[in-house]
Amino acid sequence: MQLALEIAERGAGYVSPNPMVGCVIVDSEGNKIGQGYHERYGQAHAEVNAVESVKDTSLLKNATVYVTMEPCAHEGKTPPCADMLAGLPIRRVVVAMQDPTAKVNGKGIKKLRNNDIQVDVGLLKEEAEQLNEFFLHYENYNRPFVTLKIAQTLDGYIAAPDGSSEWITGEASRKRVHEWRSRYDAVMVGRNTALLDNPRLTVRHVEGRQPRRIVIDGKLELPKDLNLFTDQYEEKTIILTHNKEKFENEADPMLSMLQSDYFRGSTLLLPEKDGHTDLNEGLKKLASEHRVTSILVEAGQNLASALLRERLVDKVACFIAPKMLGGGTRSVMGMGVNRMKEILNLRDTNWEQVDEDMLFTGYL
Repeated sequence: MQLALEIAERGAGYVSPNPMVGCVIVDSEGNKIGQGYHERYGQAHAEVNAVESVKDTSLLKNATVYVTMEPCAHEGKTPPCADMLAGLPIRRVVVAMQDPTAKVNGKGIKKLRNNDIQVDVGLLKEEAEQLNEFFLHYENYNRPFVTLKIAQTLDGYIAAPDGSSEWITGEASRKRVHEWRSRYDAVMVGRNTALLDNPRLTVRHVEGRQPRRIVIDGKLELPKDLNLFTDQYEEKTIILTHNKEKFENEADPMLSMLQSDYFRGSTLLLPEKDGHTDLNEGLKKLASEHRVTSILVEAGQNLASALLRERLVDKVACFIAPKMLGGGTRSVMGMGVNRMKEILNLRDTNWEQVDEDMLFTGYL
């Protein structure tokens, strides 16, 4: 099962909004005869790939299948894996965790047991849930899992007084962020970050798939010559705005096509809340309309503070560099906490050294 979890992770970023799933098959003597994982959304599931990897199918007789999530029991983009397994001469299926989706949720396990196959559930369950925390959060709450990434000095600053911020953290930390980008469905920034830093938010220092890019532009006034709107991944960019009048004008296909700065990405119109774009509604709409299950927020102070203030952050990942500025822009301010009893407590915390920097992670 540990091996199944390890190979499942190879699908990170590629299988969303599906979960990452791995499968390992051992024969009646306990020897591994096959393995596979869900490699791409819409393609074969882990169980199918594992079975197809078995060179001698006679070894499937009385074999045991280890799979990190309950085999699907419904017809989707691929046939039901539970039906496929039930048709094999296997003896036992070991499942790490039950699939919580309404279309499965025990139905796959029931199908296997109805075909006289022993099914054991719960082996390395916590590890399996950790692996698919994005998927589980999306299914349970109908909004993306949000990780707030912060890179700050030892004294809590993310930019110098002149606005410069490159580079607070070291190369190893920046590489880690690119690895994260390849795993998350989308990367989000606010208007100021997009305007001042003109980021690309792409995966460059590692191999991996390119995420969607989300920018909060409440007034819908960002210049369309920014990297997010003009590079080769332009169609992956999503703008969130509350400017209804300008949104409706730009949504006119005939008018837009005539403009030299025609934007080929997506723009979502959201309600206005306290003079700003409603972030909570934005997350819901990203989940329902774009099936975004996870977002890595690489924000400045304003967006980071707003997300924390509205309790929309699920995880904090904070790089702390061994440097001090003594002034400039703080990482977060104005979270709506006025008394110690209102303080935001993080759980399941962890400290890790990344070259010269320290990385703190914790859940809210």
